[in-house]
Amino acid sequence: MRNIFLFIRRYFVFISFLVFQFIALWMLFTYNRFHTAAYLSVASEVTGHINTQYDKVDDYFHLREENKRVHHMNDSLLNLLHFNFYISDTSKKLVIDSTKYDTLVKFRRYLWREAKVVNNSVASEKNYLQINRGAAQGIKENMAVVNSDGAAVGVVVNTSENFSEVMSLLHIQSRVTASLKKTGDYGTLEWDAQSPYFITLRGISKNIDVKRGDTVVTSMYSYNFPPGLMVGTIANINSDPATGFYDLKVRTAAKFNSIQQVFVIENLQREEQMKLEKDTEKKIEQEKRTTR
Repeated sequence: MRNIFLFIRRYFVFISFLVFQFIALWMLFTYNRFHTAAYLSVASEVTGHINTQYDKVDDYFHLREENKRVHHMNDSLLNLLHFNFYISDTSKKLVIDSTKYDTLVKFRRYLWREAKVVNNSVASEKNYLQINRGAAQGIKENMAVVNSDGAAVGVVVNTSENFSEVMSLLHIQSRVTASLKKTGDYGTLEWDAQSPYFITLRGISKNIDVKRGDTVVTSMYSYNFPPGLMVGTIANINSDPATGFYDLKVRTAAKFNSIQQVFVIENLQREEQMKLEKDTEKKIEQEKRTTR
């Protein structure tokens, strides 16, 4: 206690100055409009700057939660896109009532599910991603996988109860149908096990006008991917001398080195399409046997 009194006695003049200075400033800013406005302006600027810096720090520590929230919202919005639905054919329905009504009944064709990448490889010839969704969450083989921007990533090839293995586009056995956005001509995407930033589009005829920078998207002929999803852009144009087709080097839209959040897309009509294809092949083979 004695030290406190000694401190006050020693700095009494300076402490008194600070007290009277505070009172003077308080009276100045309280009873003068101009000074009050100036004080509020400076105070708002200072506090605004401090709050901005604090908000940046706070945002950093909440990035994980915000990322999950945005990804979940994207999942909901992507399920509402028009290409996820098809309109039933009502041309053969018998209508007795003459009252007009809307017959454009939409049926869902594609269903999107969110997932997180828990393991990923890009350095080998056969690269896979592992995601934290499996059979228990409705994931099946042959479902398409895209990144959070909707760019093609790969196809599910195996599932466990709570996890799934995805064959990346960066896999020497990967074959995905893709097309040129501006013309609709389609070919097959393959990987040459070289760079993780490029894949090759084969099967595009040399008669097609192709330029660097042209967009490559998923084809309408794919059983896995919805049509029109981004694959990448043409970076280099080469010709295969043995055929009449291009070998187009495509810079992938998906950044395979840093994929974290993905969507798994289910074609709800895939089994019906595959069954029809197999039945057709079987029927043609039977007809060939009977005509021999």
